[in-house]
Amino acid sequence: MTLTLTVSDEVRALVPGFTHLALEARGLVNGPSDATSAALLDEAAARLATRLGGRTPDQDPHVAAWRAAYTAFGAKPSRTRNSAEALARRALADGGLPRINRLVDAYNAISVAHLIPVGGEDLNRIEGGMRLVRATGEEDFVTVAGGEETVEHPEPGEIVWCDERGVTCRRWNWRQGPRTRIDDDTTDALFLLESLAPMTRGELLAAGEELAEALLKVSPGARITVRDPE
Repeated sequence: MTLTLTVSDEVRALVPGFTHLALEARGLVNGPSDATSAALLDEAAARLATRLGGRTPDQDPHVAAWRAAYTAFGAKPSRTRNSAEALARRALADGGLPRINRLVDAYNAISVAHLIPVGGEDLNRIEGGMRLVRATGEEDFVTVAGGEETVEHPEPGEIVWCDERGVTCRRWNWRQGPRTRIDDDTTDALFLLESLAPMTRGELLAAGEELAEALLKVSPGARITVRDPE
């Protein structure tokens, strides 16, 4: 069954022009990072350096648009960076991009190469549909701090992704909760690419197509469906 994704009118009004593209992938085989996934990350870092040409990630127009969106709902973009900017900064640092597992490496590579926030969720751990909303502040966000499970609550007005059980990602695409995170046991997953102007629909679709190709490289035989941007 196809997962329902809904963006609230409040979010649309606050950040006009937001578009997301979803990929559903089934029959995945995940595992530790390997030479194939590492090559995707290395190539992405090289493409990023070429794209920026010596500029910092926040000087890229798409990253700048995300910074403005974060400011609009009350976040401080220099302290809580959107996922694309955070990954780009790591890609340019001496340590380079982290190796997590094959599937996460694949979508992180697309995020860095295209400077677009990309998230991955285990479809079998999502309860009900997923919604992008402005939080009331009462929602539960289950995370881990100091090795112990803890419950946080988003700030009122904060933009969050959530399912029927609670928040799955805080501050839009800043911090994902561990409950729905992709791990070595993941076989079915949702991948979400999120764009703002000036990124065009064509550029968003190109990033989605490249993600589908990357997933097939790290998990041959997976069944991938690319939805129309919404």
